[in-house]
Amino acid sequence: MSHSIELVQGLSRSSRISYIAAAVPPVPLPSHCSGQQTQSVAAEPRSRGGGARLATLFGNFPYLYGVMTRKERYNSIIGWFAQNQPVAQSELHYGNPYELLVAVILSAQCTDKRVNMVTPALFEAFPTPEALAAASFDDVYPYVKSVSYPNAKARHLIAMAQMLLADHGGEVPSDIDELMKLPGVGRKTANVIASIVYDKPVIAVDTHVFRVAHRLGLSDGSTPYAVEQDLERHIPMEQRPIAHHWLILHGRYTCTARNPKCTGCPLTQWCRDYPLINK
Repeated sequence: MSHSIELVQGLSRSSRISYIAAAVPPVPLPSHCSGQQTQSVAAEPRSRGGGARLATLFGNFPYLYGVMTRKERYNSIIGWFAQNQPVAQSELHYGNPYELLVAVILSAQCTDKRVNMVTPALFEAFPTPEALAAASFDDVYPYVKSVSYPNAKARHLIAMAQMLLADHGGEVPSDIDELMKLPGVGRKTANVIASIVYDKPVIAVDTHVFRVAHRLGLSDGSTPYAVEQDLERHIPMEQRPIAHHWLILHGRYTCTARNPKCTGCPLTQWCRDYPLINK
């Protein structure tokens, strides 16, 4: 029987282990491991030897019982992406850093698909920061009214363009702190721009990345910034720009918030939550 994601998502590592231990029935032990015919997972000690025995019993899911370290999990998952998805990029449509900044601001709590429907006309009407800075709210609003929070985003876009002109000569800055001073730009947006435009070794954590990092067992951070720190601590600098795209696309199309497509997921053997979600 399948258990809901919500049932296990908030559990600590030890609680997850106890949860599975209580739910999994006794299983046969290999003869070289024990003279007993069956033994419950719950009875298995969490010693080094116990972990090795559990690895024998649950060959494809050793990470649940501490056999796979977090470093090993990272190496396996990032290694799979590097080998099988060497090219991954943003699905937002843009032609220059200014257009990407506008698109990412619009994408907050909105789908890239919707943003891509809006931006062609918007970019045609306001092709430069100068044109956008000179616009009024009534000029911009009709172009963005179909995205989420259109009132706030229209005002942010105009104010952002004005600050680009006043403080940066119309150029999109590369420094994350300077990017975050722009209206409508938070840490996630700043990291996206720094990563894509300037190839900075940072990882933007949105709702997809946050969810995937937790389910796979890459982080237990309670905030996007904590998850960002975990990811950057374990992913090599040269892979961080593309790793953001790997995780966000995996969350968008495979590890979805509702009804994740675990059957076709290539990462199940390393995924910490896979046995919990698919019991």
